[in-house]
Amino acid sequence: MKDFWNERYAAEHYFYGTEPNAFLAAQAHRLQPGQSALAVADGEGRNGVWLAQQGLDVLSVDFSAPALEKSRRLAERCGVSSLRTELADLQEWDWKEHHFDVVVAIFVQIFGSVQRPAFHRNMVKALKPGGLLILQAYTPKQLEYKTGGPSNLDNLYGAETLAADFADLDILHLQEREHEISEGVGHCGMSAVVELVARKRG
Repeated sequence: MKDFWNERYAAEHYFYGTEPNAFLAAQAHRLQPGQSALAVADGEGRNGVWLAQQGLDVLSVDFSAPALEKSRRLAERCGVSSLRTELADLQEWDWKEHHFDVVVAIFVQIFGSVQRPAFHRNMVKALKPGGLLILQAYTPKQLEYKTGGPSNLDNLYGAETLAADFADLDILHLQEREHEISEGVGHCGMSAVVELVARKRG
């Protein structure tokens, strides 16, 4: 799987564009300068760089070295210095407990139903009490649109899964919807997504 993503990110162009995910950008009012943020599987850095532009101290984690190199180039181009990158496999990474004010996971659909609950628990673990989780993912209906995301049904999920996995958090927003997405050549066209904003209790 790593070879697939390395090859995808090796091109000069940014596969998912350089603009932030629209749902993430819509949450700007929830963020505060100086907060620490983790951008999970951040790829070429469009979301991590945007978070840094909002004044957050950002750690962008991905398992693709070419992606992180492009991430650093994008940060330099955008004039932000508060973006750090780390090459890591999320299944083996040391998820530090109570470490981040914000955890962002945008279209992180590399895990199937067996691995996904542990991944979700790790994101909650990494949040400080009162911390914010922001997540967007494709739902199974995305297979009808084929405008991005995995082709494997097991990697897709909806609001019911998120409500169960994050039941210990205060859910501020949870919605499935269909709308146009324009993120480079990777995500382009009508799409079926689920959105979550949740706060860790404590």
